[in-house]
Amino acid sequence: MSSASPVKCQGPGRPKDMEKRAAILEAAKALFVRNAFAGTSMDAVASEAGVSKLTVYSHFGDKDNLFREVIRARVQDLIPDNIYDFDPSTDIGQTLLRIALTHARLDCDRETVGTFRAILSDCRQGNPRYGRLLWEEGPMRTHRLMERLLQRAVDAGLLCIEDIPRAAVQFLSLIKGDLVLRRMFGCDDCQQAYAEEIEATARAGVSTFLRAYQQH
Repeated sequence: MSSASPVKCQGPGRPKDMEKRAAILEAAKALFVRNAFAGTSMDAVASEAGVSKLTVYSHFGDKDNLFREVIRARVQDLIPDNIYDFDPSTDIGQTLLRIALTHARLDCDRETVGTFRAILSDCRQGNPRYGRLLWEEGPMRTHRLMERLLQRAVDAGLLCIEDIPRAAVQFLSLIKGDLVLRRMFGCDDCQQAYAEEIEATARAGVSTFLRAYQQH
């Protein structure tokens, strides 16, 4: 990681600043996936985005913060908070299925798995803090939102769960099975069959979860 931070991180203002910020995030996302965190320099991000290194620093401060913002932006774009909205008048199974299909498709996406591979490469090189950044902005956020939804469903009398944090982890594991590992290891030759299995696994995971926790 570059030791120099010439400008303190400042919030973007004008529309052109927002365009530059978006370009930097897109460039950083591509480079982090391609070269892993350790192999990506702020100079490379600036060059890829078509801006100066000073501009990158002025928007994000340092590489750790840039990486966190890349992960945060991707996760929130693809899984916005409102996907976990809970309406007690709506069938809880349909609510969980909506979340399951969104999560399973995202986590099994090639770009997502490419990010996992890049992070694992950095961890092998002795840089576990990058993995922790990903964990904090991805799974930890997801767990908190799932726990909130499950607690509301319990309060509404729709589910009966004693250990909500554990149930949230169980749900997120059930809906993906071994599909992420299969893609990570390159065992997903038939794309149509793999896509069909993503949906089937998510649906089966929701059914299993409801059999365990739904009130009757």
